[in-house]
Amino acid sequence: MHELEQLPIPLLQWFRDNARVLPWRSEPTPYHVWVSEIMLQQTRVAAVLEYYRRFMAALPAVADLAEVEEGRLLKLWEGLGYYNRARNLQKAARQIMGEFGGVFPGTYEAIRSLAGVGDYTAGAIASIAFGIPVPAVDGNVLRVVARITGDRGDIQKSSTKERIRSALRETMPVQAPGDYNQALMELGATVCLPNGAPLCRRCPAAGLCTALREGTTGELPVKAPKKPRRVEERTVYLIFSGGKVALRRRPARGLLAGLWEYPNELRTDEGALSRWGIVPARLERGGTGKHIFSHIEWHMTALLVEAASPALPEGWVWAGPRELEEVYAVPNAFRAFAGAARSGLEVPAQQSLWNP
Repeated sequence: MHELEQLPIPLLQWFRDNARVLPWRSEPTPYHVWVSEIMLQQTRVAAVLEYYRRFMAALPAVADLAEVEEGRLLKLWEGLGYYNRARNLQKAARQIMGEFGGVFPGTYEAIRSLAGVGDYTAGAIASIAFGIPVPAVDGNVLRVVARITGDRGDIQKSSTKERIRSALRETMPVQAPGDYNQALMELGATVCLPNGAPLCRRCPAAGLCTALREGTTGELPVKAPKKPRRVEERTVYLIFSGGKVALRRRPARGLLAGLWEYPNELRTDEGALSRWGIVPARLERGGTGKHIFSHIEWHMTALLVEAASPALPEGWVWAGPRELEEVYAVPNAFRAFAGAARSGLEVPAQQSLWNP
């Protein structure tokens, strides 16, 4: 991987001229870098910006994150998905308060010991916030290095990741490790794009790139195909009474753990309402939606239900517009039905959904 030896100077110059202005880059404290990196996992920068601003306004320090009530934390995270990221942030914040005296740890090993922090995130925090020369190897970096060096290893394999991490460690500029890691990430995010469509004419590494020279940018990086996702056909029940909609909390473990949701079941379960003790005064179809998780697809059909009485199963709640806005975190999986829910909530309590 001798190409990497020649990469730092042109890449750092390019980064200083082309880096996007991002709030966590403007003030790269360990806390800011950490929160931003966790938010950016499997999430686009554009989607994170407003969440980051709101999160920092509400929880400006590690101590605030450690102490915040979980429901408030999940509400701040609502819509970002992968909610265990938020829970691990709080676990790690409590580790910092309990094990490190409230001071963010300043070594790679200590950072790596925090809940939810893997090799990449530890490398990013250590290099950007503390200037420690360790790599931060994410999907963007793997793609950039695989193309520049012509590496044909499967980037999903730990052996390939470790080979690339080791090569970067040996060629990293020790005076600017944070900028270098960010430059590699930035190059992958804005120029060395996935799916065979890199913008090679804009790349500072074009003269070094094996894939460009050999015409293999569409073949690299190598990645084994994913297993097909399991499809679940589900019915989502939008149950209304008195100007409010019913919510239930998901189990503490598993998919969307602990979040509030519109009640839903596999479509084959035709007796759900009866099992819940809900008698529909009126019932009507309410649209369809789809949500893709990493290993499951939900294909959903909504039913609008006007309940004959306000009785609900134990643990369920009635939520009005204010509660949905401020209290209960409903995941993006149900975004397709937000409009139908809002329309139902706008009907005055004394009127029928279908006969206002």
